[in-house]
Amino acid sequence: MPFAHLEDRAIILVSGPEAEHFLQNILTVDLDTLEDGEVKPGALLAPQGKILFDFLISRAGPETFRLECRADVAADFHRRLLLYKLRAKAEITKPEQVVVTVAWQADSAGSDNDSTALRDMRFAAGNVTRDYGAAGEGGDIEAWQAFRIAHGVAESGLDYQLGDAFPHDVLLDQVGGVGFAKGCYVGQEVVSRMQHRGTARRRVLIATADSPLPAPGTELTVEGRAVGTLGSVSGSHGLAIARIDRVKSAIDADKSILAGDVPVTLAIPGWAKFTFPEDATSSEGA
Repeated sequence: MPFAHLEDRAIILVSGPEAEHFLQNILTVDLDTLEDGEVKPGALLAPQGKILFDFLISRAGPETFRLECRADVAADFHRRLLLYKLRAKAEITKPEQVVVTVAWQADSAGSDNDSTALRDMRFAAGNVTRDYGAAGEGGDIEAWQAFRIAHGVAESGLDYQLGDAFPHDVLLDQVGGVGFAKGCYVGQEVVSRMQHRGTARRRVLIATADSPLPAPGTELTVEGRAVGTLGSVSGSHGLAIARIDRVKSAIDADKSILAGDVPVTLAIPGWAKFTFPEDATSSEGA
C-alpha cells in the first residue's frame, strides 16, 4: 500500500466521563454513529453556521476521543474547546506532536491487517487508513494529494479557508460529517435549514484540464463572471468550490469554464449524492 507521513497535523485529546456528551453538543458529527476503528470528519461551527475548525475524530480508548486537525490551528482549536467546556467533566489536552501516517489503495480490498490503523470514512472507496504514531522512512505526499483530489475530498487550508465555508460547501453533509438526526450543536439551525430547504449551491467539484492547472486560489470564470475558486492541484487535476447552478448554466449553454486562462471540466465526485440543479437559470441569481 502506498503511504505518506503528514507532519502538518496535530492531535487534541478529550477524555472523561462527560467527554462524549460535551462533544456531541458542540460538534457537527454524530458520535453515536462513530465506531471503534473509524475516523470520521467533523467541524466546530460559528453560530452563523460557517466552519471555524475542521477535524477528523476517532475513539482513542474508554471515554477518550482523538481529534486530528491542522497543526497551525491546533492551539486555537484547543482554546476554543476549553471555552465551551465550562463545568463538563472532561479533560482537553494537546499532546506532543504526533505524525499522522495515511495509507491507501485504489480498490476496496482489505488492508495489511495493521490493528492500529483506523479507516478514514471520508473515502467511499480506496481503503484509506490513518495511523497515529512515530513516522518511519519514505512516503509520498504528492501521491497522497493526487489520490485525495481524485476522490473529491476537500480539506481546509488547501481547498477553503476556515470561517469562509458552510459544511455543505465542502461536502461534510455527504461524508458523514454532519449528524442531521442528532440534537442541537453550535450552528445547527443554519445547517439544518440549508439541508431541508435544499439551498446549498456552493459545492466541491473535481476540475480536469488538458494541461497543468494554475495555482490554488485561481478564480474560475465563465465569460468573465466568477463561478468558483480552484483549490488543491495535482498536475491537470484539482478540486474547486463552485456555484453548481452557474456551472450547470455554462454546461447547458456550452460555454467554456476557465481557471485563469486554462479551460476546465467540472464534475461532481462519483460517490456524492447531490446533483446539478435541473433548472439552473431560475436559481442562479439567488
